[in-house]
Amino acid sequence: MTRRSVSIIKCTLFLLFLLKIKCVFTDSDYLIGLGSYDITGPAADVNMMGYANMEQVTSGVHFRLRARAFIVAEPFKKRIVFVNLDAGMASQLVTIKVIERLKQRYGELYTEENVAISGTHTHAGPGGYLQYILYLVTSLGFVHQSFNALVDGIEQSIIEAHENLRPGSMLINKGELLDAGVNRSPSAYLNNPAHERSKYEYNVDKEMTLVKFVDDQWGPVGSFNWFATHGTSMSRTNSLISGDNKGTAARLMEDWFGQKEGRVSYDVESHRRVSRILTDPHGKHQDVMEMASSLPSTGGKTVTRMSSVARRVRSGFRHADKPSFVSAFCQTNCGDVSPNVLGAFCIDTGLPCDFNHSTCGGKNEQCYGRGPGYPDEFESTRLIGERQFKKAADLFTKASEEIQGKVDYRHAFVDFSQLEVTIDGQNGGSEVVKTCPAAMGFGFAAGTTDGPGAFDFKQGDDQGNPFWRLVRNLLKNPTEEQVRCQRPKPILLDTGEMKQPYNWAPSILPVQILRIGQLVILCVPGEFTTMAGRRLRDAVKTVLKEGSNGGEFSIVIAGLTNSYSQYIATFEEYQVQRYEGASTLYGPHTLSGYIQEFKKLANDLLSGQTTDPGPQPPDLLHKQISLLTPVVADMTPIGTAFGDVISDVPRSAKFRKGTDVVTVQFRSANPRNDLMTEGTFALVERWLEGRKTWIPVYDDDDFCLRFKWARPFKLSTQSTASIEWRIPETATPGVYRITHFGSAKTPLSSIHHFSGSSSAFVVY
Repeated sequence: MTRRSVSIIKCTLFLLFLLKIKCVFTDSDYLIGLGSYDITGPAADVNMMGYANMEQVTSGVHFRLRARAFIVAEPFKKRIVFVNLDAGMASQLVTIKVIERLKQRYGELYTEENVAISGTHTHAGPGGYLQYILYLVTSLGFVHQSFNALVDGIEQSIIEAHENLRPGSMLINKGELLDAGVNRSPSAYLNNPAHERSKYEYNVDKEMTLVKFVDDQWGPVGSFNWFATHGTSMSRTNSLISGDNKGTAARLMEDWFGQKEGRVSYDVESHRRVSRILTDPHGKHQDVMEMASSLPSTGGKTVTRMSSVARRVRSGFRHADKPSFVSAFCQTNCGDVSPNVLGAFCIDTGLPCDFNHSTCGGKNEQCYGRGPGYPDEFESTRLIGERQFKKAADLFTKASEEIQGKVDYRHAFVDFSQLEVTIDGQNGGSEVVKTCPAAMGFGFAAGTTDGPGAFDFKQGDDQGNPFWRLVRNLLKNPTEEQVRCQRPKPILLDTGEMKQPYNWAPSILPVQILRIGQLVILCVPGEFTTMAGRRLRDAVKTVLKEGSNGGEFSIVIAGLTNSYSQYIATFEEYQVQRYEGASTLYGPHTLSGYIQEFKKLANDLLSGQTTDPGPQPPDLLHKQISLLTPVVADMTPIGTAFGDVISDVPRSAKFRKGTDVVTVQFRSANPRNDLMTEGTFALVERWLEGRKTWIPVYDDDDFCLRFKWARPFKLSTQSTASIEWRIPETATPGVYRITHFGSAKTPLSSIHHFSGSSSAFVVY
């Protein structure tokens, strides 16, 4: 056979292969794939990102954080990737490094143009992963573990979504959720024009938009939704890593679907048998008690790194028959929206805070918002998460409108420090104004009712004071031009003009539009207020409608995406200089700049024109400074071992489900030694008598289990882990124990993985 004949045969076979693939796709317009991966990060010693409170340092896990991704592709055409993070916000540096890895793996399939990475805005995640100094001060500089956990987790979630790509469809649904957010700066909102406010029933957006993903073979495989409420149900004094209300909602939704589909596996007969014994007064109750008393604590023992991963309740090892259901609760224009829906009150008097300045007796420190579970922040987090979950489950169940149309995207980098913006003139016509280099106002330092600041700052301050001006001038005295540009903001920190030892704030930011049929996602690198978001959506909708001959589009804003530049308030809200206006970095015309640039992207999207990519943002990884003390060594008292139980459950103990809390304390080591990625530090196990084995039922990815780590003083080599299990009403009666996994760094610098288990106890 000639070489030419072989080539013809190969080409023919290849074409037949392509035709075969084409046949697979004929029933679906899209390929869809979803993925999820652990991004929990260091659970000790690292300052949390959000409240800028230097005393808020991680010391355990409320529940784990995840990156959740979806990919939508038109066969042989374009595709988009959207990643939702249980994190304070996206980071420009994280985005840069994720894109670099994706290009190494997939070539030009995934780039900064079609990949969007968005944060939920939880204020209870480890910080130190952004590249600009302003966002690294409280974390004592850059934290490589936080950064690497995010980059690795995002990459892995996208890889999983890519490998799960299969023919499928999407449905979209919308509905109002009325009791999960209130406006925390109502006086600023009221400064917007009355005729504009009259178009809306509420002073915050109440609509949730949900996309349901349906695999042609497997059926529903996930959902992503967008709803505006801050990730501040957990307070500025909390030290446990938590996904806050949106992470709670995601866990509830994923577990709800798993139970609905019968993917929660357990020994039903064993459950029934133990349940009968414990509830039947004539049954063998004493047998169960004796069984529990015969299972003492194990003491610390050496295990492998995979022990924690393999014992995890939601381990992929046990659910490999079908793609895991992925549900993400994404953030949108939440800038002035608080989950503390009971309102803001003075903690000293119990009276409502001052309306215009959110102060108590002229001071901001006493004014706090109250969540629905007040005074229990964990309960507030659960309730706001549950409300979002219930609305999402309802929208998911009733979704019927199919998404149809092409997949497309546009992306550009814009220098917001000197952007010329054309706006409507006061006397008709138009005029050109400019944005400013970044700067923070005095109202920024006052904080919000979700987390008040300190000293004598207050929201709504458009004057400043001489003392703090003097302190400011020691760092950087703003130029007269900058003062005029930012007016009426009194500048507290002139971050855009502070360059030592490197940039304090961003100037070049990404703007991005993703389109899937009639769904359009506006990806913004900051926190838009309610009215700012409405104006942006309306402006883009007008462009799209006019350019498509009246076509209807569902437009959502994906906040805190790809980078972070704090707040975007309206021009009128900016004049009031509450927290959101004082944190609008680029001056009073910041929002107008965004609207202008997004209208350009929308026009390019409709016309099919390419978009000018704009100037590239800097990669400052090589300049990062870290002052966080490394873990030197872990030790236990002589005669003890890592994993030993210090405080056990009482012998023959029994606890009532729905009311009791079980607490066990272990000898432990610094959680920074091993992040237990895709594993767990804490585990509740149930004894299966029929199999003579323990099965995992709850871990530190569950809301009811809390892992708390502590040491007697900052540089101590000894530490403890306290594991608290709030026994849920849904727990099955039976015999249980609590297990702790950890990793110790010995004086020889080797990592020793260990575990320990409590004595058994009865739950009834």
